[in-house]
Amino acid sequence: MKISRLFSFFILLLIAFSIFCCQHRDKQMAIALNSTTSHPVDLVYPQLDTENSRWFLFSSASRPFGMVNLSPDTKLRGTWGSGYRYEIDTVKGFSHIHGWQLSGLSVMPLSTNEEKGKSPYTDFYSKFSHDTEKIAPGYHFLHLDRHDIDVELTATERVGFHRYKFQNGANQEILFLLNATLGPCTTADGELQQETPTTLSGSFIMQPTERRPRPFKVYFKVALNTEITAVDRDGSTGNYKLTLQKINSPVLMKVVISYTSLANAEKNMQAELPHWDFDQIVGESKDHWNEMLSRIKVEGGSETNRRRFYTDLWHALLGRKMINDVSGAYPDNTAETFRIGQLPMTVDGRPQFNHYNSDAFWGAQWTINTLWGLVYPEIKQEFAKSLLQYYTDGGLIPRGPSGGNYTYVMTGASSTPFIVSAIQEGLINEDLENIYNALKKNHLSNGIMAKAGYEHKTALGGGFDYYEEMGYVPYPIPEGKFGLHQDGASLTLEYAYQDYALAQLAKKLGHKEDYQIFLKRSENYKQVFDAETGWMRPKNVYGEWKADFDPYVYENGFNESNSAQSTWFVPHDLEGLAKLMGGNDEAVKKLNQQFREAESLGFTSGSSHEREKHPEFSRIPVNFGNQPSLHSAYIFGKLGRPDLTQYWSRKVVNKVFSGLSPKTGYNGDEDQGLMSSLAVLKKIGLFQMDGGVTADPEYQIGNPLFERITIELNNDFYSGDEIVIIANGNSNTNFYIETAKWNSNPLDNLSINHQNLTRGGVLNLEMTNDKNNP
Repeated sequence: MKISRLFSFFILLLIAFSIFCCQHRDKQMAIALNSTTSHPVDLVYPQLDTENSRWFLFSSASRPFGMVNLSPDTKLRGTWGSGYRYEIDTVKGFSHIHGWQLSGLSVMPLSTNEEKGKSPYTDFYSKFSHDTEKIAPGYHFLHLDRHDIDVELTATERVGFHRYKFQNGANQEILFLLNATLGPCTTADGELQQETPTTLSGSFIMQPTERRPRPFKVYFKVALNTEITAVDRDGSTGNYKLTLQKINSPVLMKVVISYTSLANAEKNMQAELPHWDFDQIVGESKDHWNEMLSRIKVEGGSETNRRRFYTDLWHALLGRKMINDVSGAYPDNTAETFRIGQLPMTVDGRPQFNHYNSDAFWGAQWTINTLWGLVYPEIKQEFAKSLLQYYTDGGLIPRGPSGGNYTYVMTGASSTPFIVSAIQEGLINEDLENIYNALKKNHLSNGIMAKAGYEHKTALGGGFDYYEEMGYVPYPIPEGKFGLHQDGASLTLEYAYQDYALAQLAKKLGHKEDYQIFLKRSENYKQVFDAETGWMRPKNVYGEWKADFDPYVYENGFNESNSAQSTWFVPHDLEGLAKLMGGNDEAVKKLNQQFREAESLGFTSGSSHEREKHPEFSRIPVNFGNQPSLHSAYIFGKLGRPDLTQYWSRKVVNKVFSGLSPKTGYNGDEDQGLMSSLAVLKKIGLFQMDGGVTADPEYQIGNPLFERITIELNNDFYSGDEIVIIANGNSNTNFYIETAKWNSNPLDNLSINHQNLTRGGVLNLEMTNDKNNP
């Protein structure tokens, strides 16, 4: 009897142990698979790619698309390689504006006594250590070694919030660098006035740049939690130094900006930061970012993969900045004289949309077009309305506005696919006739398309008259050089695709004649295809092919690319392109060989945009470090080989978009969210080849990186609640799709339309490795 009871006890013990083990295993699996064990905002790695930073790439103390982008600067000069550079261990100021062609309002807390022969206005840089540094979306902490000051930064959309902990007994001073060179431009005419014992106001002017043609004024106000005992101005630099009444508690400083007036700066402060609770703003900023990042939940994969995914998503919402005040006032520089514009307001006194400063939408058809439209439709709608506001004010829809004005950066009418796709998705549904006429103007000789590079005064550099008359843009353009990016073969390809996008809107609105005109123009890509060599090839004004042609030579008739990369820039008619190459099989064979060659170079032209012209890197046949060939992996699926799309997409993700280091990240031209958005789309397995410009846009299905992905849909725009993507058996060896079902219905062609997708549901993918490697 005792043996029986002992045996039973032993069995129960085994069962209990087994249950414990199973529960422990399941718990560990849940931890491994479910990113919700950490909030998405906690997984962001802000230091990504900061050894290759552009002025606007890194932004710590900021909100999504916020006007203020407060962060430390370690390198001050040039658009490229400036701002926060991880490998430089010296802080040279904390500036509030890191935008496209915009910079300024740098400050620096000081606590050292002036040394003999040295001026605090010119000798104030301080070392710091990454070992004690803390960075998160909306927050930055570091210690200034030289001054022995702990610096903490956070922000609302328009207010930078500082907290300084000075050592006991130290001088408490703050330097305001209002006249300086910061990133893309020089600031000048800086002024600072004390208003009360604890507040100041001021202004400065951002001088014109090569791309932004006019000066741009910034107004600001400052409030401190301690009294200002002195405001000194240096006659040599024109900069200012505040001396503060010493307090034992941390010094708090609020800095608010406006691009319209001091009065509006004050309104921004009162609306966004009327209190002094620094930690509250840190928490609210974190919550703001977390809400945006949580729109996509990923499960499975490694922690590194999840961290990189949310870092990519963070970058997709980071670079482009609002320029209007809370009152709806905004700077309009499109006319001969500056004016303050006014956005339409809601009944509760808020702007109906925000107005934006933005780099070009060149290449956006494969990136933010899709990501914003699906996951952040309210953002895409706002940007479309902002672009249209520029038309209302200045008569043209811009491709990259800065300082309330046009910049003419890059080429073509890149805003056309963005706005047309917003209309096709139902995000813009009013005043469509006027919008069509505005877009159409850009595709005529007096529009944006005719202006290339940074051409502000003529309409010759885009070669548009030749495009209309002969069906292609010659290279070189006979009239000479008018700015950059006058590579005729690329211009022809770009115009043709954008004409196709406009044709779709003409068709939607019943403009049959225009539809036929622009659809016919969309076939102009054939004019620069050389059947003898099998490549797109520049030709001169006489119709003669460029002599000594090498398809691997960079910028030899092709903008920021070579012929091998740009030959495939026909996203609207890939079957037509394949026919020119001898059929789908021949086209697939050709592109597959290009991918094999590109793999040996890591699929990018070096590790940064500035290295693309390197003699070795520039000869890469597919480049995922710049926009012209970002769609290349998905071409295979459109030509009947989705297995090759899946094979090469996974290869590219693993090689190009999986690093988590300051040394790498986007390996090229991360134009304010374009490359990061592509990384997100590849990892969730959804892509739009034509940028979503057709009626009921089509998504191509790739291979997700994660086992389960949940996309929250915005019910203000879409009827569905969420999209769930399940990749059963997904791994680095099982990345081919064996079967695909949408809400239990088979998807034979691995595509799904926008209306069907945004009604919500489950995309179920069975993954396998049962494919032949190419």
